[in-house]
Amino acid sequence: MTQNNFSFNISLSVLNHLGRNLYRSFITVLGEAISNSWDADARNVWISIDRENNKLFIKDDGIGMSSDDFQNKFLKIGYSKRKGGKRNSDRGRPYIGRKGIGKLALLSCADKITIISKKQGEEYIGGCIDNSGLDKAIKDDLAASQYNLDAWKLEDFSDFTKRHESGTIILFENIRGGIKNTLDYIKKVIALYFRFSLLDPNFNIFVDGEKITSEHIREIGEKTQFIWTINDYDDPFLKNQAEFSREKENLETKLNIKGFIATVQKPSNLTIRGMDEKVTLDFFVNGRLREKNILKSISPNKIVENYIYGQIHYDELDDDEDPFTSSREGVVSDNKDYTRILKELKANILPHIIETWDDFRRKYGNDGDPENTKKITPRERKSEELYNLVSSDVSDDEGTPHFKKKTIVDEWVDELREDASFCFSSYAECYVSENILRRYILEKKFPISGTAKSKVSDYRKQEAESKGRGNISIEIRKEDCDLSYLSMSDLAALLDKKDRQNYNSLHRDSYEYKPMRDAIMHTAQLSEMGKSRLTLSYENVKGRIKQLLEENKSKK
Repeated sequence: MTQNNFSFNISLSVLNHLGRNLYRSFITVLGEAISNSWDADARNVWISIDRENNKLFIKDDGIGMSSDDFQNKFLKIGYSKRKGGKRNSDRGRPYIGRKGIGKLALLSCADKITIISKKQGEEYIGGCIDNSGLDKAIKDDLAASQYNLDAWKLEDFSDFTKRHESGTIILFENIRGGIKNTLDYIKKVIALYFRFSLLDPNFNIFVDGEKITSEHIREIGEKTQFIWTINDYDDPFLKNQAEFSREKENLETKLNIKGFIATVQKPSNLTIRGMDEKVTLDFFVNGRLREKNILKSISPNKIVENYIYGQIHYDELDDDEDPFTSSREGVVSDNKDYTRILKELKANILPHIIETWDDFRRKYGNDGDPENTKKITPRERKSEELYNLVSSDVSDDEGTPHFKKKTIVDEWVDELREDASFCFSSYAECYVSENILRRYILEKKFPISGTAKSKVSDYRKQEAESKGRGNISIEIRKEDCDLSYLSMSDLAALLDKKDRQNYNSLHRDSYEYKPMRDAIMHTAQLSEMGKSRLTLSYENVKGRIKQLLEENKSKK
């Protein structure tokens, strides 16, 4: 090991103003460390968490740093690896780091940070940054050369230096606020937001010895219902989702973007177990998350938004002009390329997804987009939604993914869906029309004919017998009124007897309406011709009833 008098290569006051507290989340800090390992051509990154002692180790097997590298590159805030137009590492990886200020993230989450590193065949070099000492140096207005990094102890790293030929190890001590996130959460976040760990088979991340794979976010795949890929995008994460999804469609765009947009069965499915946040539609550059939840910038203001998550990848954004905010947690809002991508999503991609999402949802018996009236009327949609709700009591489907075999009951429920939706709507029409007509007859005090009374007597007798067989002694009708026993044709007959000129057409239409009406009341499935005839008959009946009601209004 080599102890040198290392110091920051920047004014301490500038370093302070530049923002040691610029980074808001522990995950962002973790991301900066992982990104540095990627840029250093590491094949492996090991993250070890000591929750009991509030410590965190991050180790990689990258090229490591010499004393000169550590002093004149790492400690030089603002030093960029892209100097001289270089954009890729020696192994050809596109650099993630840009401005050389990401290392400030390392200072933001712990009281003490120790960095040691070694190149192949050389000794470890490094230093310790104690934030309390740094704060004092800044307060005392010391020059950078007057503040040297503290000495470090090799024994503090003894569990991590064995067989470590080259690379960097960082120790975070006294994590501010403690390590609140669970191991499960950290593993899931890495799998979700550090895509290069899954896209490149030569780059692996381990958390407490467990390799991060797409399996860590398998549960979001199990809840994924539909997927739209963009420009034939494919990766291990997407393959995992596609295993469970019911529908998959590829969308083409002239923009050189790739990615996918997916929807889940229920909005609550976007929250992964053990995480405090929802998965969203995110923007990635070179495999790293650069803007979370880009839907907020598009604001489709549709119900579908509550079901969407996904990834949009655009590596070309990482050009000579820095498009990222100083905090490295977002994209500069007026960046032309980024704006163009958001416009394409808003104008073309999302409208198509919103439209087809509704079709897919209805196809599989789920409530869709109530604002979409292009293919189905609001009344038909409400009827479908009622059937979905009622049928859920007997079906186990609940959005059953294709890998789970449907039961015979699920298949029956699916077969009934179209007829049931029609019948629910028709029954509601019948219920409203006949009760309105009863109220009209009561209001007009039309007498009940002898024929009608005879029918009522028969109906009452049948009901009494049924109640007796069922041992029912309570009143089951809200009003003990003869009219409540008469159907549309009987009610129309009363009007016909009173004024044949005005009501004869209603009587005639009601007789045509009755066979289909009775079939629906007995929960029968109608033929296609029966449905057409019922719809036509009811339109005539409805027109006559409206005419009666309008006449009644005008006479008051």
